[in-house]
Amino acid sequence: QVQLVESGGGLVQAGGSLRLSCAASGHPISTFIMGWFRQASGKGRDFVAAISRNGVTPKFADFVKGRFTISRDNAKNTVYLQMNKLNYTDTASYYCAAANGFYLVDYYDSEDHYGYWGQGTQVTVSS
Repeated sequence: QVQLVESGGGLVQAGGSLRLSCAASGHPISTFIMGWFRQASGKGRDFVAAISRNGVTPKFADFVKGRFTISRDNAKNTVYLQMNKLNYTDTASYYCAAANGFYLVDYYDSEDHYGYWGQGTQVTVSS
């Protein structure tokens, strides 16, 4: 079993950047597809990005393409989400997740495919 802890959230002005980290423990993340989701107040949880086990292949939601990048350091058991050009609509709680399985990363754009979740970190973008 893997435990996930997100960090790096906070308050940022529109147009600014933040880097979220997800530190894993209990199991090497190298065996998992890793993903990021977000949930705005009163809304459902949306897929943001995912990354293949070796860190080569990412997948992004359309609304973050060109602004966010996802990366992982399996040696540090950590996944990152670099968020640039933030706007008010990016305000949400951001969750890190880990998925077992052996499908291509494109498959992992649904929360139903993830078995492990962190507690979330709040990102607030002021306009």
